[in-house]
Amino acid sequence: MASENIDIAIVGGGVSGVYSAWRLQQHYPQSKIAVFEASDHIGGRLLSVRPPDIPDMVAELGGMRILPEVQPLIYDLIQELNALLPAPEQIELYGFPVDEPQNIAYLRGVYLRLQDFTTQPDKVPYRLNFLDRGQTGGAVIIDAIEQIVPGITNKSLTEEERRLMAQSASFGGVPLYQQGFWNVLFRVITGEAYEYAEDTGGYDTTLCNWNAADAIPWFLSDFGVSAQYMGFCNGFQQVPRVLAQLFEQAGGEVRLEAPVSGVTRSEQGFQFQTPGGTVSAKTLILAMPRRALELLSATSPWLQESARFQQLTASVTPRPLFKLFTTYNSPWWLNTGYSKADGEYVPVKSGRSVTDLPVRQTYYWPRSNGQPALHGHAMLLASYDDGDNTGFWDGLRGRRHSAWKKGLEVAELADPFIGADDHVRANELSWHRYKAPRMMTEEVTRQLTVMHSLSYTPKVRNAAFRDWGDDPFGGGWNSWNIGVKSWEVKRQIIQPLDGQPLYVCGEAYSDAQGWVEGALQTADMMLAKLV
Repeated sequence: MASENIDIAIVGGGVSGVYSAWRLQQHYPQSKIAVFEASDHIGGRLLSVRPPDIPDMVAELGGMRILPEVQPLIYDLIQELNALLPAPEQIELYGFPVDEPQNIAYLRGVYLRLQDFTTQPDKVPYRLNFLDRGQTGGAVIIDAIEQIVPGITNKSLTEEERRLMAQSASFGGVPLYQQGFWNVLFRVITGEAYEYAEDTGGYDTTLCNWNAADAIPWFLSDFGVSAQYMGFCNGFQQVPRVLAQLFEQAGGEVRLEAPVSGVTRSEQGFQFQTPGGTVSAKTLILAMPRRALELLSATSPWLQESARFQQLTASVTPRPLFKLFTTYNSPWWLNTGYSKADGEYVPVKSGRSVTDLPVRQTYYWPRSNGQPALHGHAMLLASYDDGDNTGFWDGLRGRRHSAWKKGLEVAELADPFIGADDHVRANELSWHRYKAPRMMTEEVTRQLTVMHSLSYTPKVRNAAFRDWGDDPFGGGWNSWNIGVKSWEVKRQIIQPLDGQPLYVCGEAYSDAQGWVEGALQTADMMLAKLV
């Protein structure tokens, strides 16, 4: 016997989960709808914490920005939420800088400025041919993409038009979706050009061997436009927190520290186990990435034995991603600028610098209002890396896959439900939950010193990190596998078992993998079947 009966159970408290819950509660106000979240906070891979003693900064240990020009779902959702919120509680955005010309590129032991890629190509330590010399790494890849799918880089095309072109394209007589992105790039650019693009781009997994028909339009969405990123004054996690609060106000229920296991079919729909007992639900929504679905299947023979469910969920690959924030008494990086010929000093103060060292990308973190930190306590996103580089930090931390099972060294308050007077303390606890080990902090300090061509850098006050390769996430984002027709699978996995009220949504199985936009896209596709 089930200890509880509900109408709709949603497993996963990330954006797709709480967004779906809110929409469904609006449409079915009399239904009993509950979100089951295994951790003690809402947000999934959105994780915003304030560092100790710096109340006007928010460290984004997870997702940190949006691209309004090509991500209408999240931008429109923010406007909709703000219309429902009083002014002091609204979600505020700021312009999020990235590649400032005076910032640093430390590559192959050579100290450069980002502007040198185009203004002083002779200084760039890569053996590039005459076509690639003087271009940024991103421009090299865009030119290669144009050779692979002629016409696809035309800026007059819409996102959907580019995607359809890639899906129907062939290269070398083979459909593009059957080839890897790295494979086709290597047919049109040199190995040196590939390494140049990878090193200067700051990411490894974006150019790795994932489905070329998906990678190409994905790359153009992020790097093929004049990207105008927007950050969040109070942290990106504010979005799912607001959604959860609105859901509860509408009559729904959010249950934290409520992991789900042992899913089975029942006469009423489904049964599963939680710490509170057996729950029966008429409809079950799994708002989870691939790795979390695998962990759930391991406890649910009914799911594990479904060949179709396993095939669909295995159509993507989780990609590692790592972030490490450090705080200081002052913004020491201002002294790493340079003087122009006319005597003007140009400081490094915002955006990012890149390197081929394992730290890969360093962001000079802004205040909550988006302005650079020019005095007083300051913070860096000291390392933002992915792919194999995340493994570098494994030897400087606890065991990767057991970390999520060990509990908290410092008990964290449940974020969405604390009182206003508790926020400062809760944020400090959140930060210290993710405290970086001493060896990790010492190593990132060493690399930052080398990267900025200094003899030393000031002592780190506090440091926090998040490795999204840890369970239950398995990665910071997911990419479509070679040979998968994503345009078919993304619709099939919404309701993976025909005729059964089981649904799947989330960033992993979308056209905007790695972005909240993808989570909303799949949630809307699922909701179209339910409302």
